[in-house]
Amino acid sequence: MNGNFALIDYLIFVVYAVSLIALGLWVSRDKKGTGRNAEDYFLASKSLPWWAIGASLIAANISAEQMIGMAGSGFAIGLAIATYEWMAAATLLIVGKYFLPVFIEKGIYTIPEFVEKRFNKSLKTILAIFWIALFIFVNLTSVLFLGAKALDTIIGNGDGSIMIYAIIGLAFVAAAYSLYGGLSAVAWTDIIQVALLVLGGVITTVIAINNVTPEGGLGNGISHIYNTAGDKFHMILSRDDPEFFNLPGIGVLIGGMWVANLYYWGFNQYIIQRTLAAKSLREAQRGITFAAFLKLLIPLFIVIPGIIVWVFFTQPEGTNIIPGIAESFTKADGTTNYDKAFPWLISTFIPSGLKGLVVAALAAAIVSSLASMLNSTSTIFTMDIYKPYFNKSASDRVTVRVGRIAAFSALIIAILIAPQLRNIEQAFQYIQEYTGMVSPGILAVFLMGLFWKKATARGAITGAIASIPIALVLKLNIIDLPWMDQMFY
Repeated sequence: MNGNFALIDYLIFVVYAVSLIALGLWVSRDKKGTGRNAEDYFLASKSLPWWAIGASLIAANISAEQMIGMAGSGFAIGLAIATYEWMAAATLLIVGKYFLPVFIEKGIYTIPEFVEKRFNKSLKTILAIFWIALFIFVNLTSVLFLGAKALDTIIGNGDGSIMIYAIIGLAFVAAAYSLYGGLSAVAWTDIIQVALLVLGGVITTVIAINNVTPEGGLGNGISHIYNTAGDKFHMILSRDDPEFFNLPGIGVLIGGMWVANLYYWGFNQYIIQRTLAAKSLREAQRGITFAAFLKLLIPLFIVIPGIIVWVFFTQPEGTNIIPGIAESFTKADGTTNYDKAFPWLISTFIPSGLKGLVVAALAAAIVSSLASMLNSTSTIFTMDIYKPYFNKSASDRVTVRVGRIAAFSALIIAILIAPQLRNIEQAFQYIQEYTGMVSPGILAVFLMGLFWKKATARGAITGAIASIPIALVLKLNIIDLPWMDQMFY
């Protein structure tokens, strides 16, 4: 184990895990004399207030791929990666104004259910199967892997020796309360998770700025970072920037970024499910506005730490207060391990006691996303696959039990696959790029379904299926397009 992780840190981390499980089980306990029905389990009895919705949206969104992956992209690219967050804030307002009224009016449990009401059952089933596969093989596995990788760097020796234990531990904590309590347990614990996440992020950023110069001090640190890494604060990358193909200049503002954001925030089950559980449309819209405000703050304690690590990394050996930093970020194949940025800051600068709190915040981000994905996977499987095809008259008790089994099965598959994800240079960009091969077609189906009455089921199925080979063609080297522009076209 890492000698920098003291007994007090382990105690804080264990207290966090136990408290989280206890809180999740307590808030989702059965009402006296009643059993839990499907609406209780999958939609938290439609009782969530705006502040719980907003906090839960952010907790579901911010996970290892953001805290680890986006900090890594901050190291590699700079503040331009924060475009995802700031444009997401605008996207959330659009979703709240134009999408939510339709979804809540129709009283749906799942996004595929809307597809059935607007188009037909066949398209709903196709999309339900796609989303289950995406949640298991991309989302759950990547969050487990990146989260375990971070814990291995901070708590272990960074050599992968505790990876499998970290994967299992994170999975266990998420499953311990979310499988029993459903969305109610997930949403109410997310309030604590977000508070911890913000606190841990702010602590890490402030301490890193304070230590970036030999003389210390926040003023000195901020000045040094800006003077040293001024180019890292450019929001629009030029064509000759080596990262242009990840964030293609002005195309970010008027192109594929809108596809990614509208798909993710408007039609992603594990995000939108919180708003479907609101007390009313007004509460849902207030919650989504609160989440938009929080999105404006997130780059300050996720992207900025990555830029700070770049400053350490590029300082001449004789002036760097952390000697040998280049070696610690170099992989066996000679490439730079950007995703090590945030864990490295924690293990290097955060003192004992605070380190346990910050690692608990990191774990909170991971666990809340895992719990959200598990709940949404079980909701889609139960309501869109099991009930219509296997047991149309299933009672609430049966649907809740099937939902738990589906979530547990998805988690086991993800645990088995997660260790296989290795040698990804920038995990956040990698996930965005390959999700982007299928999201444009699905976004088109929903936008046409919402806003064009003449859109037909046959046209929707054709469009959704045809979008994948078109995406593959656009990826050919001869076309030479940034992947975000590919999404837009």
